[in-house]
Amino acid sequence: MSKPRASHGEGPSQRQLRVAEEVRHALAALFERRDFRDPDLANIHVTVTEVRASPDLKHMTAFVSGLGKDLPEAQFRALRRAAPFLRTQVAKAVRLKYAPDLHFQPDTALDYAMQIDRALRQPEVARDLAPRPGAQEGDEEA
Repeated sequence: MSKPRASHGEGPSQRQLRVAEEVRHALAALFERRDFRDPDLANIHVTVTEVRASPDLKHMTAFVSGLGKDLPEAQFRALRRAAPFLRTQVAKAVRLKYAPDLHFQPDTALDYAMQIDRALRQPEVARDLAPRPGAQEGDEEA
């Protein structure tokens, strides 16, 4: 009897996570070498923060950013142009039945975290988050 397939409501499988992490490492190694012919990629500093794999492992979405900042649009276009070359290089580094198509997306997680941090530091929010004098942990407000 075969195992039931995961429903669409569940997260990625262990295999998807493992393969995506291998692809992330392969891409990071490629960007570290900076072996590109495209002048827009010659001095690029790219951080691959996450890779997400499709259920069939034929598509990988790589979330990328510059060192602590967004990539300029010209570099992002160059990354998309270099996707076939990067796909070939990833296929050599990661043993898969099919070479995955690579899709690049800007990583906005750091921007979002900084926005949340700024919101939490606002005086009105900080006041609401500060413990009340004399309150015990576990006390609930009425």
